[in-house]
Amino acid sequence: MDPAIHRGQLSPSEVYRRFARTEAHGSSKVYEDWAENIAEDPAVLDLLASLPRPKRQPNLVFAAARIHGAEGSYASFRGTLLGRWNAIRPTILARSTQTNEAARCAVLLPFLAALPQPLALIEVGASAGLCLLPDRYSYRYTAGQNAPRYDAGPRLDPAAGPSGVVIECGTAPGITVPDALPRVAWRAGIDLAPVDVRDPAATDWLEALIWPEHHERRDRLRAALDIARRDPPRVVAGDLNQALPALAAEAPADATLVVFHTAVLAYLEAGARADFVDLVRGLPGHWISNEGRGVVPLPSPGARPADTEGATQDGRFVVAVDGVPRALADPHGRCVVGLPAS
Repeated sequence: MDPAIHRGQLSPSEVYRRFARTEAHGSSKVYEDWAENIAEDPAVLDLLASLPRPKRQPNLVFAAARIHGAEGSYASFRGTLLGRWNAIRPTILARSTQTNEAARCAVLLPFLAALPQPLALIEVGASAGLCLLPDRYSYRYTAGQNAPRYDAGPRLDPAAGPSGVVIECGTAPGITVPDALPRVAWRAGIDLAPVDVRDPAATDWLEALIWPEHHERRDRLRAALDIARRDPPRVVAGDLNQALPALAAEAPADATLVVFHTAVLAYLEAGARADFVDLVRGLPGHWISNEGRGVVPLPSPGARPADTEGATQDGRFVVAVDGVPRALADPHGRCVVGLPAS
């Protein structure tokens, strides 16, 4: 996940060209096609250039266009964008990318389960808080980095019984699959604009952010929202650097505090990312990050194993615990690969 793409730090043409080749390629033919064509389309580029830089990001623009009727072909996207720009532009300005992928819990789970139990979880950039519910989903881990098969491997279920959400995740050496789910004593999140899981308009936007071909992710989102609606996690509105200290102070003293985030820091300016690292490292407990390569400004460059370099090219995220890289993970939680100790 490249901050230059998601913060609009390049020209619109380069943002979309890079997105097509480093993020959409191999994951969404529709978005790869749209982005490659946009990079060579002056009329569309002129519209995008009129947006504030952070609002030019492909995920946001594509979701807004789809909300207003764009479908599979580039001709459909282009016609919708040019013909309905007066409606699409306000949607882009009012919304943000808040993809809430519950499957990312699968790559966090081995590290959460290894900490002293019970846990007090704080997620920054929580959106609807679906990743605050790792103990309410079922998991099936399989050997291998490719998409796992549903009927292979051990399964972990919540204490109350199998969940309506079953997350499949491939593993490789270096990852210890837990034999039980973590125990969560307390949980809360922070988001600039929390998503109300009971608001159909808000959850429709979450669906629009899922890439067109990702039908399994869309089904999982709906099932996870059903679980969240029964007992919605608390998500407070605020800037993560401003709201985190007070929220952390509310965590029960007899639980292990864990501050975590997935695919969030790329949307912050570099200074705000550095401030967050300083802040979270000063809190008691632990910090787990799951972000694109180079997004987290780790204080000790030597702590990055050379293996993390490959994540730049293949789009994998780096999972770090207390600032030390521990694994490479598929951005949507499909597999996790352990890294050697530095």
